[in-house]
Amino acid sequence: MKTFYFDTINMIKRLAIILTIFHLNIAFAMDGMPSIPNPLQIMNDSVADIVDPPNTAALNIMVSALSSLKELRKADKATPENIKSLIKIKLMPSIAMEISTELALKEHWSKLSNKQKQLFQQYITQSLMKDYAGILGSYEKLDTVSISVDPKVKRKDNKAIVTLFVSLNDDPKPIKITLKMIRSNQWRVYDVVFSGVSLVKNYAAQFNSHIRRKGIDSLVAKTIKKLN
Repeated sequence: MKTFYFDTINMIKRLAIILTIFHLNIAFAMDGMPSIPNPLQIMNDSVADIVDPPNTAALNIMVSALSSLKELRKADKATPENIKSLIKIKLMPSIAMEISTELALKEHWSKLSNKQKQLFQQYITQSLMKDYAGILGSYEKLDTVSISVDPKVKRKDNKAIVTLFVSLNDDPKPIKITLKMIRSNQWRVYDVVFSGVSLVKNYAAQFNSHIRRKGIDSLVAKTIKKLN
């Protein structure tokens, strides 16, 4: 037994040295190599849909957010500040904010400078944070959460529309949420339809109403004022 023990130790040491040398050689070899692209970017659509289908991505986004909210409620720590932090961590990385902002401004988008585009993106981001915080904050009781996906997913190129049904606390009438998604290196949401209302269309209506009455420059000034 003792001989086996020391032989094993020596073998492990030799293996560790070999692996270290191998790792260093690989590191030096890769140092001059270009970075490897995201696998989903080099896959064709049919393969990418198997690896990363939009309905699974939509389900993961919703499950992650509501599960975290449930844990906050259970720990009695679902303060407005913590809910906002949850949204920043769980929801915002999954939202294609640049697409949402461009769609909300449509024909006016090309007239804006890069700085103004970033301004509106920041405004919509903060507004969404407030809206989502209000929606999630209204779910005071989360004993049970059940989320199902409509198998009929609408697809066109790299875009998809996925409908989710969320049941809370055994409520017989589930909440219907439609996510409009786009894929680049991953599926992200660019619009949410909740209670029949599209968030992007809602912002577009607000912006267009102001532009018709007072012009685009006035809207920019108003947005700056709101952000400040």
